[in-house]
Amino acid sequence: MPARATAPAKGTTAKQPRNPISRRQIETVVSRSVAIFSVVFGVQTFPILLGQYSETKPEWALVIAVAVYGSILLLLVASFTKRFVRLAGYAVAFFWLVAMATWPITATPALATANDRPWLWYLCNVATAAAALSLKPLPASIYLIAAPVAYGLTRVPASGGMRGAGPAAFDTLYAIILGGAVLLLITLLRQAAASVDAAQATALDRYAHAVRQHATEVERVQVDSIVHDSVLTTFLSAAAADTPESKELATRMAKNAMGHLKAAAAAAPDDDTTMTNSQLSHRIMGATATLSAPFELRTRDVGQGVIPVHVAEAVYSASVQAMVNSLQHAGQGPEVTRWLSIRGRKYGGIQVDIGDTGAGFDLDAVPTERLGLRVSILERVASAGGVVEIDSVVGQGTVISIRWPDRTGESPDPAVPEIDEVLS
Repeated sequence: MPARATAPAKGTTAKQPRNPISRRQIETVVSRSVAIFSVVFGVQTFPILLGQYSETKPEWALVIAVAVYGSILLLLVASFTKRFVRLAGYAVAFFWLVAMATWPITATPALATANDRPWLWYLCNVATAAAALSLKPLPASIYLIAAPVAYGLTRVPASGGMRGAGPAAFDTLYAIILGGAVLLLITLLRQAAASVDAAQATALDRYAHAVRQHATEVERVQVDSIVHDSVLTTFLSAAAADTPESKELATRMAKNAMGHLKAAAAAAPDDDTTMTNSQLSHRIMGATATLSAPFELRTRDVGQGVIPVHVAEAVYSASVQAMVNSLQHAGQGPEVTRWLSIRGRKYGGIQVDIGDTGAGFDLDAVPTERLGLRVSILERVASAGGVVEIDSVVGQGTVISIRWPDRTGESPDPAVPEIDEVLS
């Protein structure tokens, strides 16, 4: 029954939007929109200003005209330089309100009785939009009502042109409705952007947590594998050592185990060192010389692939563990044959097959506490982005196939010759 263990391939991340929406982007768009809107209204109002200038007190009229138009230009510059935007918005709202409140003393009696709207009326919504840009929602709402009301109160008396309560109230209500729409739009955009920012921050936190968990799991698999492959084997050998030769062997194994643990502690998960398929193939085949029973060595052209060192270490260690498992559990005798096959795969990958004609086993019956199969082979290869398939039948033998990368259903590279070479 084939068994399969997989792990997500490294380096496959979802493509992120180049410029995701954010509160900062919304603020930039809103500030520039309000600034351009203010300039357009200011340009349209300028002829009215010139037409009424001769009927105003020139000294004060010049002061308020410079203050209002200067603050509008300041807002335009600030919105594109992204500096002092709120301060410029404050200036537009403040200077317009001061100018409107002092309009009765700015206009001459002739202009006051002309029953014409002052040029400041056409910039009322500019002032409310600037307040919506610079103030928080509550102060901006208060200003939204205060600015049109200031205009209405100014226009009712004779000094303001005697528009009367009805026309002044109509103009006031119109300004409040239009300004309210602008304030509502800006507030909704900011809230939406804030929600997106919060969602992105939450997603990044969860991603960071997942990365930490994955790193912890990879480290656990590595340490478990080293403990099983080196430390436990060393303990067993030391316990059974009763001759000088066996004691010397146990000592060498202990040194090797400590070396493995030290190398695991110093290994960097983002190490970009690589190894060729050919180097890995010769290393795996060389390991058979240290085993107690011969393996028939078969190799198919492994190609010119290059794989990361941490992947090569995982494939090598899992292959050696599979051969050790065969020696321990498949049985002995001339009727049991063992072989090792290595071949190249597409995308520069590699496949290692370890087989025997021994006792075989039922994969579902293997206890979970048996680290040799679960940790040292399946999880180790899966954590490196590969896959292991185990085909074992009781009484007929076992074949363990180790493949990297995990590309299920892929056939060997057709460009790689399928010529078996028996090496002695």
